[in-house]
Amino acid sequence: MTQPSQVQFQVMWNRLISVVEEQAQALVRTAFSTSVREAGDLSAGVYDTQGQMLAQAVTGTPGHVNAMADAVAHFMRRIGVDTMAEGDVYITNDPWEGTGHLHDITIVTPSFHQGNFVGFFACTAHIVDIGGRGFGADAQSVYEEGLYIPIMRFIDQGTVDDTLVRIIRANVREPDQLIGDIYALATCNDIGHRRLVEMMTEFGLADLNGIADFILTNSRRATLERINALAQGSAHGEMVIDGFDTPVTLRVRVDIEQDRILTDWDGTSGLDKKGINVPLVYTKAYACYALKCAIAPDIPNNAASLAPFAITAPLNSIVNAVHPAPVALRHVIGHFVPDTVYAALDQLLPNLVPAEGAGCLCNFQVSLRPRTDAPAPPHARRSEVLTFNSGGSGARPGLDGMNATAFPSGVMTMPVEATENAGPVIIWRKELRPDSGGAGRQRGGLGQYMNVGAQDGHEFDIQAMFDRVHHPARGRQGGADGGPTTIALDDGTPMNGKGKQFVPHGRIVEMAFPGGAGYGLAADRDAAQVRKDLAGGYITRDAAIRDFAMTAADADDVIARAKRGEVF
Repeated sequence: MTQPSQVQFQVMWNRLISVVEEQAQALVRTAFSTSVREAGDLSAGVYDTQGQMLAQAVTGTPGHVNAMADAVAHFMRRIGVDTMAEGDVYITNDPWEGTGHLHDITIVTPSFHQGNFVGFFACTAHIVDIGGRGFGADAQSVYEEGLYIPIMRFIDQGTVDDTLVRIIRANVREPDQLIGDIYALATCNDIGHRRLVEMMTEFGLADLNGIADFILTNSRRATLERINALAQGSAHGEMVIDGFDTPVTLRVRVDIEQDRILTDWDGTSGLDKKGINVPLVYTKAYACYALKCAIAPDIPNNAASLAPFAITAPLNSIVNAVHPAPVALRHVIGHFVPDTVYAALDQLLPNLVPAEGAGCLCNFQVSLRPRTDAPAPPHARRSEVLTFNSGGSGARPGLDGMNATAFPSGVMTMPVEATENAGPVIIWRKELRPDSGGAGRQRGGLGQYMNVGAQDGHEFDIQAMFDRVHHPARGRQGGADGGPTTIALDDGTPMNGKGKQFVPHGRIVEMAFPGGAGYGLAADRDAAQVRKDLAGGYITRDAAIRDFAMTAADADDVIARAKRGEVF
């Protein structure tokens, strides 16, 4: 067979990216959990026979995408490549050999073409419930956090392991939902496999060796060119965040060297007693993501483009937790990894990286049940509802931060309608939060207000998963800090930023999610932008006068014109 040309290889590379994107979109369309269908908390990818990732879908989160890059090698080792056969499907939610906590199911499927093993498809999705204490930080070991599924066969040459299915169903609160998600994961891998076979048939390929070498060689070369074009140097970054009971310090040293960038997390806080610890695979995922965004954002993710970024951390630090540490909310700490890296990178590559943002997602899960303080109506029922929400992202050197937009996770905020459809929950308020974006030459992105309650006849527990209560996002280059997180009952009773908390019948939880920090001095902000922000309600009259030196008369004029419908 004639060796494909460079142009043909490039076409096949783009085709592979399209294949895995279709794989991901199939998962979005067929998943049962709102975390997948509405928020896109997933990943999908294709691998060669050595377990090296060749392409990953654009749809997905860095925590899944980059962590899953290492997962297939564990499946190969645990299952044994020589035992793999057509019709097999493998499964795990191992936090250390998957994507960081038990609430992520990873499915791996070997791909065969004309009877020959040619590679793997893999996908991951966040599921709403895996049993145990539920999705939250309250556990003190991974054993309390839910059902553990070791790397094993889910389908053996076309036959589903019914024993495994019965065990899963018996240990979770939403068995139909979880089993439906597992089948959706397996199906999306099969769709990827079918599209791969179509591509191989079209181009007359017997295996993926040639295209794999093309992808990995060019990705490695391009990434090293970007790294080696930078001035070598070393800098430290540090961040203090809320933690669970006590603050957590993240500390990193970033070294730009020949052919690699090292991030070393020596000096970071040790393990926490509660479930906010982070397996190294997840720390690596977000550290790599931060560097890729800053240095090589246009080079697709694969094994070779990620390899030059080396990540080290002390064993049993909070960013290198090992079994049996509780890790359910590993995302809360993990989502602050990029901003910590950027605190160091800003010293090495000034005027490149953004100010700090909200960081972790502003997620919460409500466990609803019939009220117990009085007779419950017949329609009252138990339900688990998880909702993904975001604060503001940090301002960038040349652009404002994005409002209520998740960085670094990249997941979408769930619509109110989808959340309320998932159970007897009511979202009473969801709107942008004025003045929460830090002032600066570029303004930080706004957080949001969100109030949640239950339908009549229900009480609930809320699992809070918030940070930035005591340590709001810090401005860069003279920019102001973003607004902090707040959470309380509607009667004024303060609530904790993390952990399971009871909400009586009729009460509402009122939350304000954090804003991103500003970049540069507020005095340098363009006056037209200040007027536009005031007219749009992004800042209040008081903030326009206090932070941006607008006169009271000018502020009143802008507000009056905005009420008349004038465009700014």
